[in-house]
Amino acid sequence: MKKVVDKLIKLNKTISVMESCTGGALSNTITNVEGCSEVFKFGAVTYSNEYKIKMGVDPNIINKFSVYSIDVAKEMSRRISQFTNSDYGIGITGKLNREDKNNLSGLDNQVFVSIYDKGLEKYYTFSVNVVDQSRSDNKNLVVLEIVEKLFDIIK
Repeated sequence: MKKVVDKLIKLNKTISVMESCTGGALSNTITNVEGCSEVFKFGAVTYSNEYKIKMGVDPNIINKFSVYSIDVAKEMSRRISQFTNSDYGIGITGKLNREDKNNLSGLDNQVFVSIYDKGLEKYYTFSVNVVDQSRSDNKNLVVLEIVEKLFDIIK
C-alpha cells in the first residue's frame, strides 16, 4: 500500500473508499501508511443496504442485481468518488463465507470490487473468491488483490 500512496502523492491524486464486507480493512490499510492524509479523503463502512442507499447507491440497482453484485460495487465506487470529489473511488461488497439471511442471492464466498477513475469516467471491476474460514484472513486477501490492481490502475 505504501507504493500506492506514494504514487497518489506524486500524481497529486486522491482516493476514497466505500466498503461493506471488508469492514474498514482497506481504509485501515491505507491509513497505516505515513503521509496518507495527503491522498485519503474518506472511508465509509456501509454494512447495511440502508446506508449504502444513504450514501447514494441507487436502491433500484440493489433490487435488480442484489447487493452482492458488481453493479452495486460500481455504484459504491462512483458515489464515494462523487461524494468526496476524489480522483479514485473504491466500492467493495460481498460475502465472506457466510450466508446473509437478509440478502439470500449471491455466492457466500464472493466479493465484488470496483475501482472508479473519475478523470477517465472508467470502472475497473473484478471479484475475489474467498477461501479461508477466518474473516480476518479473507479481508486481507481482498485488500491484497485491491492493492495490486490499484498500483496498476493509478496513472
